Amino acid sequence: MRAEPVDILRLPEGEPLPAWVARLDRLAFGDAWTGLAPHEALWGIPDLAFARWSRVPAAGEAELLRIAVAPEARGRGLGRQLLEACQRDLAEEGLVFLFLEVRPTNAPAIRLYEACGWEPCGRRLRYYGDGEDALLFQRVG
Repeated sequence: MRAEPVDILRLPEGEPLPAWVARLDRLAFGDAWTGLAPHEALWGIPDLAFARWSRVPAAGEAELLRIAVAPEARGRGLGRQLLEACQRDLAEEGLVFLFLEVRPTNAPAIRLYEACGWEPCGRRLRYYGDGEDALLFQRVG
């Protein structure tokens, strides 16, 4: 199902994280990360979804650190809209080599990444604290 287009904002550099980002972070991951480091960027759909990236402009690379959609908003295509907007913006900055890691048991996320042109490129054994592996994905272009 394709969601109605939504406004996706990019948090201005140096701005504190909005409270809704911390709330979604805790809901999706059990903890909330602190403010953005100078090399990080965050896109969001206020109160509904966010994507946090680490950027390495000198290498033309970016890594998706976290993406979260509020439980009540899942299945509406918001994650895809958000990820596609990030990919476009990053490409405009010259960041065309994109990477991420995901739990093999996170089937909805894997479907999203594959639908947005990501391809598996490796595996990190026992990567997560509970011993689960991480699947590595990449996207070029």
